Amino acid sequence: MADIKYFEVIIIGGSYAGLSAAMALGRSLRKVLIIDSGLPCNRQTPYSHNFITHDGEKPSEISEKAKAEVLKYQTVSFLKDIAIGAEKVDEGFKIITQSGIEFYAKKIIFATGIKDTMLDIKGFAECWGISVIHCPYCHGYEFRGKVTGILANGARAFHLASMVNNLTDQVTLLTNGKPDFKDEQILKLKQHGIQIIETAITAIEHQDGIIQQVIFADGTSRRFEALYAALPFTQHSNLPVSLGCELTEHGYIKVGPFQETNIDGIYACGDNTNMMRSVALAVSTGGIAGAVINGKLVEENF
Repeated sequence: MADIKYFEVIIIGGSYAGLSAAMALGRSLRKVLIIDSGLPCNRQTPYSHNFITHDGEKPSEISEKAKAEVLKYQTVSFLKDIAIGAEKVDEGFKIITQSGIEFYAKKIIFATGIKDTMLDIKGFAECWGISVIHCPYCHGYEFRGKVTGILANGARAFHLASMVNNLTDQVTLLTNGKPDFKDEQILKLKQHGIQIIETAITAIEHQDGIIQQVIFADGTSRRFEALYAALPFTQHSNLPVSLGCELTEHGYIKVGPFQETNIDGIYACGDNTNMMRSVALAVSTGGIAGAVINGKLVEENF
């Protein structure tokens, strides 16, 4: 692969979505390069859930198995590197990696994911993905019936509270500042026995990422066994925007029903395109992107 610089498709990001796209393309004998940093966003999460046939497996085991299956297709290559530059050129795109290699392709898939912005709370990052969690579908069953906090405010907090209330009756909202709820929302929360604590949080005490208690700015503390958190995020790669890809109002890459961006020849799939962060959906959108690109190549060459 070291001497090959031209591909039909370059996939930037080699986790679930990127590998799924690569499989669809590899099975159609397309010459594909996957460029991946080896640092998936869920690398700290101990187990993956809500994906049939893989429920309860370690995320790394799923991706390693997927990678091994995809690389059985001889037209697919994998490079551990980081894509740091991209530009439109005649008949396609040029990608430049951190190691200084230039590659060319007719089509590009961005499966680069998103980067969560950790809150400036001691212990938060160490617990993220373990006991400080983001999704009731991905983690909620394992924390059913547990003493649970929701670190969020406003509409996002209310939505999470309604979802988590179905899993445990021990829910507390931690707004980390002045609450931002409508009167009818506050009434609904009270009806379900959901307390609101607005005192600022200074630290999360934990043992190897397992939350023990939350420490507040007034010196008090509260025991929790799980803490949901709604975090801001950024795109993990700035290359899509540098090439002219539009983002949605929420910061995701804007794609059509077949994972196409507004730039001809560029597709995106996985967590960078939608808020439903799950392995199953990433695999699904990757498969769609791979199949659609193969169809486009067929149209162009037949």
